Amino acid sequence: MSAAKVEIVKRAIDAFNRRDVGALDDLTTSDFEWFPALPNTLEGEGYRGYRGREGIEAYFDDIRSTWERLRVLGDEFRNLGDCVLMFGRAEGRGTGSGVPVDAPFGMVCDFRGGKMSRVRTYFDHGEALRAAGLED
Repeated sequence: MSAAKVEIVKRAIDAFNRRDVGALDDLTTSDFEWFPALPNTLEGEGYRGYRGREGIEAYFDDIRSTWERLRVLGDEFRNLGDCVLMFGRAEGRGTGSGVPVDAPFGMVCDFRGGKMSRVRTYFDHGEALRAAGLED
């Protein structure tokens, strides 16, 4: 199952980059939780994230209204048993500002029953490491 989990994360990144709700929903549990880096950074501790298929749809709507272009590129994947840790970068361009973004990006994908049950993303690889229970 270890290679399968990494493959699921890669497929999820592809679905995210295409904004394919159905493809991403197929890879997640019905109670899936998604905690994206930017809203989490801005809203802090009280941030509740996005939940389920409706949450995926809402997050993609938020992206479309904020970003002219946004994609995630995965460079390194580590299977940690119950989760997969990904290091890469996010690149995009803001809709209003037109400012380009190219930032480090880390993602911790938790699994249950062969599907992703929670995704937490970070603009700092060290934060992603710590969230996965590892040291810098």
